[in-house]
Amino acid sequence: MKGQAKLITTMLIFGSLGIFVKNINLSSSEIALFRGAIGSIFLICASFLVKQKLSFKAIKRNGILLILSGAAIGFNWIFLFEAYRFTTISNATISYYFAPVFVMALAPLILKEKLTIGKISSIIVAMIGLFLVVNNGGSSASGSYNHTVGILYGLSAAALYASVILMNKFIKNLSGFETTLIQLMLASLVLAPYVYLQEGITDVTVLNLQSIVFILILGIVHTGFAYYLYFGAIRELKGHTIAILSYIDPISAVIFASIFFSESMSFLQMIGGALVLGSTFFGGKGTSKKRKKAKTRRKRG
Repeated sequence: MKGQAKLITTMLIFGSLGIFVKNINLSSSEIALFRGAIGSIFLICASFLVKQKLSFKAIKRNGILLILSGAAIGFNWIFLFEAYRFTTISNATISYYFAPVFVMALAPLILKEKLTIGKISSIIVAMIGLFLVVNNGGSSASGSYNHTVGILYGLSAAALYASVILMNKFIKNLSGFETTLIQLMLASLVLAPYVYLQEGITDVTVLNLQSIVFILILGIVHTGFAYYLYFGAIRELKGHTIAILSYIDPISAVIFASIFFSESMSFLQMIGGALVLGSTFFGGKGTSKKRKKAKTRRKRG
């Protein structure tokens, strides 16, 4: 499978995440725990098959960052799954895609990157887009939904995911595959006592067949297999191609939600979603151009 096909497949898998989560009869924290555990087991098996060796010295050196980022991934999933429960998949996905905006806003403080006019404009446009999404979803509590709470959960998940992106910048001498495998394992280890103390862990034997099948699909396909494909794809593709194809995820999520749950977005919500996604795309595009220029200068020097 070529790089583009791998990434498109990965994004379509991620885009269908909400469909499965909404049909699993477990709490959000339990779903996150099982997702991490099953995904970890899949990637461990994959590492043996592709003969991917782990650098235990590098893992030890990056121990604190790996633990913190692993915990952030686990709780990021919990907040995202709660967002799916409280609002539509479309609203949850768009608010979750605020993560790059948080990264842009925090990069000057943490990564010492310059906050350019383009980045400031992108952040403002994203804020306007989010305002349109939040304020045009009908009543804040329509039917079984509470859209405001759901979007706040989505933004909380986005903030945690942004923290993972920033922490990963400081992780050294580990491949993306190694980093993800360790983070998934640590996410499971951190979530296990949390879930047990908070609510106890449900005996999977009492679950209906649909929930069992869907949690297995979530762990194997949406986590283990999807991440395996993703890291295979990014080795073969250029940065701008990855950035563009990544938008298949939120677009497909909205389409799947419309097909399977008859979810709809108002015209102003669609404009808001386009503003959020467009701002993250153009904000990231500017960053990638600067990196290319910096690399060119280094080569010339």
